[in-house]
Amino acid sequence: MSAIPGYAVIYRWRLKAGMETQFIEAWSHITQWYVAHKGALGSRLHKGPDNIWYAYAQWPSAATRAAAFTEIAVGDEAHQRMREAVAESFDRIELEPVADYLVVS
Repeated sequence: MSAIPGYAVIYRWRLKAGMETQFIEAWSHITQWYVAHKGALGSRLHKGPDNIWYAYAQWPSAATRAAAFTEIAVGDEAHQRMREAVAESFDRIELEPVADYLVVS
């Protein structure tokens, strides 16, 4: 078992029809920015059979994530494009990992 990241968050959205590509592009840009500039450990985006989109993001700690979100410096355009594509947002789910067997290729 590898080292376990200290904090994870699940985000969930229902997207507007036809806005999936815009959402994916904006989400990708924002995610890559947080990895490069704010210490995020990355994220995965999934579409569920319920037509809800899920993102699983990992951080070294809750404090690292909180500090990263004190300012939105990635640019209003990416955040705006992501918001435009969302029909409904759901509460985030905060998780404390206790075992990790995810294979990274």
